[in-house]
Amino acid sequence: MKSYNIYIAGVGGQGVIKTSQVLGLACVKKGVNIVMSEIHGMSQRGGSVPAEIKIGDAYSPLIEEGATDLLIAFEPSEAVRAARKLSKRTLAVVNRKPVIPFTVSLGISTYEDPEIYINELRENLNCIIAIDALSLAESAGSILSVNMVMLGAASSFEGFPVEKGFLVEAIKESFSPKYVDLNLKAFNMGFELKKMF
Repeated sequence: MKSYNIYIAGVGGQGVIKTSQVLGLACVKKGVNIVMSEIHGMSQRGGSVPAEIKIGDAYSPLIEEGATDLLIAFEPSEAVRAARKLSKRTLAVVNRKPVIPFTVSLGISTYEDPEIYINELRENLNCIIAIDALSLAESAGSILSVNMVMLGAASSFEGFPVEKGFLVEAIKESFSPKYVDLNLKAFNMGFELKKMF
């Protein structure tokens, strides 16, 4: 099968790497090929953390410019930062809630209203799904489960190459037992958002 390309964009501490690991395990369970590239970089300091994933027939994990099928953005400005990887046909699932860089509080940089970033995406992409993943994560029991809310929302749309059951199995194996239920709840809350769009 032709590869399905997923670009995950976020900042350190949002669980980008964990999300790619869950997705990788789900693909193994399904028996489909997956290759991925993660950049840890400044992850511990709140810097950009992108992950590039190809599911299907692919050897290199790096997504060519304009070849992303799905953008999962945990943070609005990071979604815009990924622009060169996107095209009109890219489906973008974006968390509306920003993570304000510490450089803003130091007065070194500024951060625009998150809606400015989302509107910029709307001007360039045909399909943007903007959600308040932080509120859903809080409802699930922890703001640290934003990543599972986002994965649930993104995986609910037609064309996602891994069925829900495989993702649920992967979540159960990827978290310590005391956090499994919380993360499954967050995932399911995200998945149910599809009904609103």
